[in-house]
Amino acid sequence: MTFQNAVGLSAVTDTRPPCLGLDFGTTNSVAAIVASNGGVETARFTHGGETEAVCRSAISFSKPAAETLVEVGPWAVDRYLADPMDCRFLQSFKTFAASPSFHSTAIYGRPWRYEDVMAAFIEEMLAKGEPSLARAGSRLVIGRPVAYAGHAPDAGLAQTRYLAALAKCGIEDVHFVFEPVAAAFYFAQRLEQDATVLVADFGGGTSDFSIVRFTLGEDGLRGVPLARTGVGLAGDRFDYRIIDHVISPRLGKGSRYKSFDKMLDFPIHYFANFAAWHQLAIMKSGATLRELRQLAKASDAPEAIEQLITMIEEDLGYPLYKAVSEAKLALSHHDTAQLSFHSAGIAIEATIKREDFERWIEPDLQRIDQAVDLALEQAGLTLRDIDKVFLTGGSSFVPAVRARFARFGNDRLETGDQLLSIASGLALIGQEADIERWTVREA
Repeated sequence: MTFQNAVGLSAVTDTRPPCLGLDFGTTNSVAAIVASNGGVETARFTHGGETEAVCRSAISFSKPAAETLVEVGPWAVDRYLADPMDCRFLQSFKTFAASPSFHSTAIYGRPWRYEDVMAAFIEEMLAKGEPSLARAGSRLVIGRPVAYAGHAPDAGLAQTRYLAALAKCGIEDVHFVFEPVAAAFYFAQRLEQDATVLVADFGGGTSDFSIVRFTLGEDGLRGVPLARTGVGLAGDRFDYRIIDHVISPRLGKGSRYKSFDKMLDFPIHYFANFAAWHQLAIMKSGATLRELRQLAKASDAPEAIEQLITMIEEDLGYPLYKAVSEAKLALSHHDTAQLSFHSAGIAIEATIKREDFERWIEPDLQRIDQAVDLALEQAGLTLRDIDKVFLTGGSSFVPAVRARFARFGNDRLETGDQLLSIASGLALIGQEADIERWTVREA
């Protein structure tokens, strides 16, 4: 992949085409546009009397009539909770974007390719926002991670799928920008002097890092990208650790089953899939459920395995996700958190200590450290050479994540608009006269 070395940040003019910035995220998605006064305006979503600037990256399909009804965000959650047995509900589906093994999924007898699902989500999301951004402009700048999540991800495949999905939405002028670069562009608007900036963007599926040198000159603020790295883990992986240590053992992980005259460990892959949100819908298949029922009969913990089956059959992924996310959020503010899950006859109550949670995610934090070190190495810089560190994304709230950057000096750490910075940066980049200087030219 290539990336232009020198870029300039010029003033917004009314002669440039209107541009939509789209941060299509694993957990949440945000859309933004540059307003007539030069400021950035994000789409707002009002649901249940509350207004937010983010739309949960979830989609539901139901068929109350001849046509399949598609809902997104909190409306998709409502549809699922109202009738989970007559609804296909998908979340964290961005994780499949770069997966060659994912071809399509059957929804009411029709195969839906990845680009079909993505197009349905984006079109409905843009229409739901206020103001509606469905026809916001002729140009779209969309973010992409430095490293996609998943096993052996194919960035070229993801880009092809993105383009196909956006074409289905009637959007042809598409530009790709690395997500941490967009965040850096947004952060640079507040700089008053030259600075070398490290941006750490923590999404739901990936953690991405970018180092940019910004200078102030007679022609305005200019930036030179020095390095970019990424790792395919972030918020969802932290959720996985909680499920793996707290939920899965109560659903049969660590149990054994009898095969002929031998006692064997219960297959661990069921729990690896179970702890990945995007895999839950795939597990609800006749073959998987038949295998689990046979294993339950031979298990030394049959009731636990039956509860695992109930979790899958009753589509309890969302309420479980909600319970885990609430516990994780509580651990950002307190030393302990109570995880409480009650649904379909399953009752799980557990107290989680922050110190335990931080121990569980330590391997993930080490991989984040390695990616940051690699960015410094690529740029030929030391810790002292970084003037500012901008932390963005949902997982930047996790104390253990923020603590990893204390080595740069707490006085250099900055945060702000953690969930909106990427979309805002993308929209601003879209107004640049020479937008190609910021974009990813090859997958």
